[in-house]
Amino acid sequence: MEDVVAPSPEGPSDLFDGMYAGRRVLVTGHTGFKGSWLCEWLLGLGAEVSGFALEPPTDPSLFDELGLSGRLSLHRIGDVRDLDAVRAVFADARPEVVFHMAAQPLVRLSYDQPVETYATNVMGTVNVLEAVRGCAGVRAVVNVTSDKCYENLETGQAYKESDPMGGWDPYSSSKGCAELVTSAYRRSFFGTESHVALVSVRAGNVVGGGDWALDRIVPDCVRALAAGRPIVVRNPDAVRPWQHVLEPLSGYLLVGSRMLAGGHAFDGPWNFGPAARGTVRVREVVDALVDAWGSGSWTMPEVSAPQVHEATLLALDIAKATSELGWVPLYGVERTLHVTAAWYGGRHGGEDVGGLTRADIGAYVAEGRRAGAVWTGDASA
Repeated sequence: MEDVVAPSPEGPSDLFDGMYAGRRVLVTGHTGFKGSWLCEWLLGLGAEVSGFALEPPTDPSLFDELGLSGRLSLHRIGDVRDLDAVRAVFADARPEVVFHMAAQPLVRLSYDQPVETYATNVMGTVNVLEAVRGCAGVRAVVNVTSDKCYENLETGQAYKESDPMGGWDPYSSSKGCAELVTSAYRRSFFGTESHVALVSVRAGNVVGGGDWALDRIVPDCVRALAAGRPIVVRNPDAVRPWQHVLEPLSGYLLVGSRMLAGGHAFDGPWNFGPAARGTVRVREVVDALVDAWGSGSWTMPEVSAPQVHEATLLALDIAKATSELGWVPLYGVERTLHVTAAWYGGRHGGEDVGGLTRADIGAYVAEGRRAGAVWTGDASA
């Protein structure tokens, strides 16, 4: 596919100390759910956004419905497993900031495609960091991994950034490996004498409008609710840290802005999970979505074959981000699920996806201003 080049910016902003206004930003994985939300927000911040990713992974896709291919400074389809292609997009986009989000993101799919999962999540990270080494203009790199990168002993204790990496399944293990790669590159190539500051970031179970992936609870719920079918819930008692997509993105953007302002002072890993009240059972999430939708029911499947292992308990400790960055989550789980269900309900009712998405960003920013969130003012303070 040929590159799509279009004029950007929708306007500068005082958010994140205005650090992204006019800044060249490259997002890998920009055609995915989380990447699309990040691109939309960056455009609103006045950034010159480039993207590198595979074709949108779902149909429908938030990327297509937002019309992002024609609104980015550079939109290139490619694979992070291809080092030459990654280097080429760095040469053309000349980024100052890189958000590396390209990944195989599904636990259950990783059992079916372990080789592809490791190749994408581990060697894809290596390739991006190699391209960073050869790009003189890069100042800040945010590598997005996962809360599942930790060696999960299911003790009931939230995981801190200093806890060991691990992972039972190929996906979780691949993200732990990506963290080890990031740490090795930081120590070997991006030390204090380097012009590149490098962090890794870990979020919880992210939800929000526009996620259509299979084997994710919110999209599965929405598909069933829209069709008038009972929701099939595989693990109703599994506990996860649920958060709206804008919560971790505000953390990623904040730590990126801090690196632009303060260099290596913020190097290392960061957890951007929900407050403790956001860590709840799957059944509570489904019940809240049904209530927000206004109708529906759920049931458990009749299990006729052995099920693959999935963690039943997982939580993140966000004390480091709170104390050292001043970052705090804004939405509780009820607000998160209400906003998410309202987005899907609006789309189901024919409302414009771009309007729904930008309205959610606007409402989140407004909540941040009311709460005095650090990123709504001087992010370098």
